[in-house]
Amino acid sequence: MARRFRGESIHKVDAKGRVSIPAAFRRVLEENDPEWSDRQNPNLVLVYGGNTRKFLEGYSIAAMNEVDEQIESLPRGSSRRRQLERQFSGLAVNMQVDDTGRLVLSPKLREKVGIKDEAYFIASGDTFQIWQPEAYAEHAEKSDAFFDEFDEDFDPLILLDMDTEV
Repeated sequence: MARRFRGESIHKVDAKGRVSIPAAFRRVLEENDPEWSDRQNPNLVLVYGGNTRKFLEGYSIAAMNEVDEQIESLPRGSSRRRQLERQFSGLAVNMQVDDTGRLVLSPKLREKVGIKDEAYFIASGDTFQIWQPEAYAEHAEKSDAFFDEFDEDFDPLILLDMDTEV
């Protein structure tokens, strides 16, 4: 099983939109890029999605290949397939990490999610998200409220058991 993204961090974004990717995230991208070698920089796909999406989502090449295969298994021309192709092909961009471990976020991408001088990176299993820090804080508050409903000794791993009612 491939290594997964873990952790969170805030990084400065310069005037040209360059932002460092967390080093641990770069290792995952390298491991999951079939074309990567020691003398090359890893590739990834950054999905920016539709109007309601408030973050950019980074997919390793292996993770995006899995998504593409699932989409391609749907009937050609079906509404569901067309919508998913739009989200994951049309509203996405192929990128490569530069020699100093950075991504260049275009003005369009920065404007889409409100990123100015800082970007918040958070792992999400086989993907990672890039948020405007204050927008993520608002999102996290809502997410934390879910767990506030449980007793203080609640073990979140119980949520993995789909047969258990919480």
